[in-house]
Amino acid sequence: MGVVQKVEDGKLVESSSAASLAHKSVKGTGNDSLDKDAFLQLLVAQMKYQDPLEPTSNTEYISQYATFSELEQMQNMSASMDLFRASSLVGQTVLLKVTDSSGRTTDVQGNVDYVHYEKGKAYLSINGELYSMDDLSTVADPAYLEAYKLAAEFLNDYNKLPALDKLSLDDRERVEKLDKIYQEMTEYQKSFLTEEHGGTLAKYVAKMKDLVAIAEAEKDDETNNDSDKDPDEGGTDDDK
Repeated sequence: MGVVQKVEDGKLVESSSAASLAHKSVKGTGNDSLDKDAFLQLLVAQMKYQDPLEPTSNTEYISQYATFSELEQMQNMSASMDLFRASSLVGQTVLLKVTDSSGRTTDVQGNVDYVHYEKGKAYLSINGELYSMDDLSTVADPAYLEAYKLAAEFLNDYNKLPALDKLSLDDRERVEKLDKIYQEMTEYQKSFLTEEHGGTLAKYVAKMKDLVAIAEAEKDDETNNDSDKDPDEGGTDDDK
């Protein structure tokens, strides 16, 4: 698979996708694993250079080959399971940890659009870019991510509230926003908050309603006072 890199100011810029694919290519070219051909070459070398006075028995050769064949089948099964697992990720939200050539790790999050297979390897398409399955870190339920996002938004505003006795009408918008978020949460989403958050918010909402009621009552009193004032002295032209 070709790796495409951006060029800025005459220099190559390694994207997270390119880093993932390049890192996978490097790992795929290592000689830390033996295939069937390599095993057969070792077996032939062992037979060729064995001690003629104490030759290895045919039974031992067969046993070694059987062991390798069993291991190879297990590896093939593992590879098939990896491909199946990759296919099941389509439509899921995932988090990858991609390490570039300098050793820096970048988090990539998004939905898996499709899975690309090449030479027995699976690559995930996320946000229009391909990433190696080896970089997969977390698979998250969309409902979990939505609940986490709502809880984070709630706590961001919640932590900006003043002390209850310092609450004023200037905080009305924030309190009403928090109350709206909380009331629209499902029970599952509320489980990302503590009971204390819900109880404290209820106190703020009640206090704000009292402040609004007091402000409206004062406004009505001012309106009534203005309407009860005597008209300017002097009369009309008809009275003259």
